[in-house]
Amino acid sequence: MQCQHLIFDADDTLWENNIYFEDAFHQFCGYLGHSCMSPVEIRAVLDEIEMVNARVNGYGSRNFGYNLTVCFQRLAERDISEADLAAVRDFAYAILDKPIELIEGVADTLADLSARHELTLFTKGDPEEQRLKIDRSGLVCHFCHSAIVREKNLPAYRELARERRFRPERTWMIGNSPKSDINPALAAGLNAVYVPHPRTWSLEHESLPKSHPRLLQLKTIRELSEHF
Repeated sequence: MQCQHLIFDADDTLWENNIYFEDAFHQFCGYLGHSCMSPVEIRAVLDEIEMVNARVNGYGSRNFGYNLTVCFQRLAERDISEADLAAVRDFAYAILDKPIELIEGVADTLADLSARHELTLFTKGDPEEQRLKIDRSGLVCHFCHSAIVREKNLPAYRELARERRFRPERTWMIGNSPKSDINPALAAGLNAVYVPHPRTWSLEHESLPKSHPRLLQLKTIRELSEHF
């Protein structure tokens, strides 16, 4: 096979991420102690807040902490103190201290693929937070290039391909998010590999094409070595 340009998502493709946000949310629900709303109903309110605020504030643990305080102020059934808001923010800020837990097979697969192909790391979120995770992952040695953007959308993929001079027919975006990894990459004329994660953030869900000549769907990241 000719050398391919393999673009990898980071969070929930290479290492665990959303599980820590889910844990923080469950702590939040316990602290909120709402008399009638279920966690699913509370999550719907938080999703609405996050969809609006992401356009302005972006992503990451600190912004998640802010979103939790907004949700708490909207739903709390008692007087709110500064201590309450600080406690809610801390549920999110604790994510920053979580270990980097590589998804099974990632280290070996990247080592194998990087010997034959050009690997790029492409992630969105708070630049400082994402750089720290990249450094702590121990995976930097496998990548020729990394980029952190505010949003992984059609313009972002076009700009990455233009900047790196990627040939679309030899370029593959690999990730777990239909919304941020697969659909915009396909729209930009690139190929894509969907590797699902059972705990993908709900706001990253979108329908995938039922059949697409440039889309490959795998069960695990280890399977990449069978195709590349």
